[in-house]
Amino acid sequence: MEVFVARQPIFDRDKNIYGYELLYRNGFDNFYKSIDGDKATSEVINNSFLLIGIENLTEGKKAFINFTTKLLKEEVPNIFNKQILVIEILEGVQPDRELINACKRMKEKGYSIALDDFIFEPKFLPLLELADIIKVDFIQSDKNERRRLAQIGKRKGITLLAEKVETREEFEEALDMGYSLFQGYFFSKPVILSGNDLPTIPNNYFRIIKEVNKEEPDIAKISSIIERDLSLSYKLLRLINSASFYLREEVNSINNALALLGLEEFEKWISLIVIKDISKEGTITENIKTSLIRAKLSESIAEEMGIEENKSEFFLMGIFSMLDVLMNRKLVDILNDLPISNKIKWALLGAQGELRDVYELTLSYERANWDRLLELIDKFKLKEYIIGELYIEAIEWANQILELE
Repeated sequence: MEVFVARQPIFDRDKNIYGYELLYRNGFDNFYKSIDGDKATSEVINNSFLLIGIENLTEGKKAFINFTTKLLKEEVPNIFNKQILVIEILEGVQPDRELINACKRMKEKGYSIALDDFIFEPKFLPLLELADIIKVDFIQSDKNERRRLAQIGKRKGITLLAEKVETREEFEEALDMGYSLFQGYFFSKPVILSGNDLPTIPNNYFRIIKEVNKEEPDIAKISSIIERDLSLSYKLLRLINSASFYLREEVNSINNALALLGLEEFEKWISLIVIKDISKEGTITENIKTSLIRAKLSESIAEEMGIEENKSEFFLMGIFSMLDVLMNRKLVDILNDLPISNKIKWALLGAQGELRDVYELTLSYERANWDRLLELIDKFKLKEYIIGELYIEAIEWANQILELE
């Protein structure tokens, strides 16, 4: 399924790109179609960081993203890279104690905060003390209001951003008033970029939510659910790769990835995924089923060969083997975005070794390539009927996983 994000550049006084505001779109129509704010933000975050890739969208520049009251109070921005993300607080947010305290904690962790479409009211003073950037709407405000906000920003050392600048006269006016950043149709309309999402298994969301809400969540059980869901596995690993984690070692299992992320941050992340995906009907494709069968069969063959010490690597190899088909991208490019072990990447790309041997056994049986299958069976002293039994077991297991009871 194709996914979309619009980006609109933000320029500095010399018309160099400072960053991009990332905006919700559900197609190539270049305008916002009103939906629930939580869902819109969740779509933007998931599509940007986990599917299209933030590096493709912003090219290392800042990413301005709107956050709703709910997502701010849950401190969802903490999941993502503070060097890139700018937290935009919408004008409709009510600055109660819970929200202000959440913003303080994120500010202390080094996140930048922008107040969107800002109009001064006394109730916003606590947020003003936390703000790095004030965004002033040049369509909705008059010249006196723009100047007054510019003076407030200067007194407090806050960067001023003029948005919805549509004419050269407005740009020059903003320059004269001391604005430092600029956004609007005078410079560029939003440009829509697209990518591909992976089909989901909705029942897995309910299983995970049920588990994380227990008094003592079972991490092993959560890991087991995720590693059998290609979409969740891929997005979790993209999250680990896009967030500000210092990876001291390669990730060779979903359990390893969960340990790096931590249960608290995982709960925030899974809530985003649920908001984004559960509101639409999940689509199970034959390609998802194939990836599950390959994962289970590869794991079982490794056990039969007596090399099951790191069987999670064989499982991950199989589960990610259809990503190029599902996402319509080159496999090498997709794998470069994932922090999985190089052994898995190299095996999928053709490098010889134990992982590749097992993968070729799996493919040979799947594709009825009997000459190659017999050659490998003989090489590893396996029995042909055993591979057939393991294949049937893998199909039965995949069918059970895909049941949406």
